[in-house]
Amino acid sequence: MHEDLRLAIIVNPELPLGLIANTAGAVGLGARLPALAGRKLTDSRARTIDISANRPVPILQADAPGLRALILKALPGDESRAIVPFPAFARSLHAYADYEATFPDRDLAEEEIDGLGIAGPSKWVRSLTGSLKLLR
Repeated sequence: MHEDLRLAIIVNPELPLGLIANTAGAVGLGARLPALAGRKLTDSRARTIDISANRPVPILQADAPGLRALILKALPGDESRAIVPFPAFARSLHAYADYEATFPDRDLAEEEIDGLGIAGPSKWVRSLTGSLKLLR
């Protein structure tokens, strides 16, 4: 299954540039599917680094309604898929504990979604992102 793994990050291009970068950077797919990262590389001088991803990470774009529709289409997931949303309300919370406490009272179908990271079987990811454009 790991050979067939594909990933994409989709963000709202209408966000200010700083928020686009923050959204894309906050989507942690490697934590959900360790096959995407969790490795180290060592150079010729024995300096070791952690990798961010072992596959290309396209940054695609979709507007707010498109992102909401995309997450609802992607859910429910299964163990071979990662679905990592960045809901807009998360920006107003400055502690993860607050996000975790607030999330169960939220309805993703009603929330504005600023970004979404997905990873899983290539066919599934392509079915969700095939019509989306690269963020430019």
